[in-house]
Amino acid sequence: MFTQAERLISLRNLRPKKKEGFLKVISIFSFLGIMLGVSILIIVMSVMNGFKTELTKKILGLNPHIIVESNGYKIDDKFINELKNTIKNIEISKTFSGEGVVIGNGNAKGVILKGLDVNNNKDFKFLKHSNKNNITKIEEGEVYVGAELAFNLNLEIGDKINLMSSVFIATPFGGFPKQEAYTIAGVFNTGFYEFDQNFIFLNLKDSLNIFEKEEDDKNIEIFLKDPLMADTLKTKIQKINQNYFVYSWSELNRSFFNALKVERNVMFIILTLIVIVAAFNIISGLTILIKNKTKEIAILKTLGLSNYSIKKTFFLTGFVIGFFATISGILLGVIFSLNIEKVRFFLSKFLKFELFPSDVYFLEQLPSELNPNSIILILIFSLVVSAIASYIPASSISKMKTFRALKYD
Repeated sequence: MFTQAERLISLRNLRPKKKEGFLKVISIFSFLGIMLGVSILIIVMSVMNGFKTELTKKILGLNPHIIVESNGYKIDDKFINELKNTIKNIEISKTFSGEGVVIGNGNAKGVILKGLDVNNNKDFKFLKHSNKNNITKIEEGEVYVGAELAFNLNLEIGDKINLMSSVFIATPFGGFPKQEAYTIAGVFNTGFYEFDQNFIFLNLKDSLNIFEKEEDDKNIEIFLKDPLMADTLKTKIQKINQNYFVYSWSELNRSFFNALKVERNVMFIILTLIVIVAAFNIISGLTILIKNKTKEIAILKTLGLSNYSIKKTFFLTGFVIGFFATISGILLGVIFSLNIEKVRFFLSKFLKFELFPSDVYFLEQLPSELNPNSIILILIFSLVVSAIASYIPASSISKMKTFRALKYD
C-alpha cells in the first residue's frame, strides 16, 4: 500500500528539526489526547458494564425470573405440571403480595406485603442477612422487615407491629381497613435501599388472610436456570394458558435498565468528543507541517513523485500518530479497568475520602467488566477519526502551486 520511499518520507516527518519544535509539541499533544480519550472511554464503558452486570445479579437475587398472576382464574396443579413439562429445570413457588401500611412505635409507612411459601426454601435466600440464623420458614404471626424500614420506624426483633391492608371490612361504624398484629422475627439487609425500605415478608397463609383472599388467588413465581431466557420462555407460558398475567423480571425493571442504557450511550457520545478534539491537533499539526514543507514538496514533485504519493506520505504521518496513540490508550484503559478496585482503594486512602460509598451505589466494590465488542468499537472509531483527521490536510497538497516555492531558489 505504501512504497519504501513514502514510508521513509513519513518517518522523516515524524522527526521534526529543532527549529520545528512547535510541531513536535503538537504531535505530542495529539498523541496524548487520543491516548487518554481512548483509555477513558474503555474505563468508563467497563465500569458501566460492570454496574449493569452487578445490579442485574442483585435484582435476580431479589426477584423471581417470571411471575404468573391468577387474574381471577385458579392456578391449578394441571397448569403447574404442564409448565414443568414444557420448561425443564425450573423452580416454582406459590406467593401472594399486595400494598399495605405498617404501623409501629407511633409511626406509619406504606409498604409491599409479600407472603412466602413455607414449603419452598428458594424464597428465603434473600433473607440470609437476617439477624435470625438458619431461616427455613416464617411462622404464622411472624414478619421480616428490611433494615432501612426498621431503622426509620425504630423497630427491633421481637417488637409488635400492626399491618393494615387495602381491604376494607364492614363494621357497625362503617368500612375500615383490615388490620392484624405481627411480631418481628428478623431484619434483612439486601443492599438495595428501596427494597429494604418498602418490603415486609410474612407467611403465605397470613398474606392471604390479611387481604381476604382464598387459596385459589395465589400466584406463582418461577426461577429459571438461565434468567436471560425469561422473555423467551414467557411467551411459551402464555401459550399454555392465556387467562393468566405473565411478567418477566426484565419487564418489571425495564425503566431501570433503559435508564442505564441511555446513561451509557450518553457517556459514550460525550467521551468520544475527547478523541475528536484530540484529532483536531493532528489536522493543525499536519497543516503546519505541510506549509513548512512546501519547498521539499516542490522538490519531490520535480524529482517525479506524484501528488498522490506525497499525499500518502503526509496521511501516513498523521495516521501513525493516531494508530499508536489508540493502541497505547487501549492498553492503558484495559490495565486500569482490570485494577480499578485497587486504584479506588488507593485513592480513597490517600485522599481520606470514600470514592465509592456502598450505601449509595448498593455495591461493596467498584465493578468493572471489559467487553471485547466495546473495545473493538472504540478501536475502530479512533482509527477512523485519525484517518479522517490525517486525510483532510493531506488532500490540500494537490492544490499547492509548487513552482512558486522554487521560483526564487
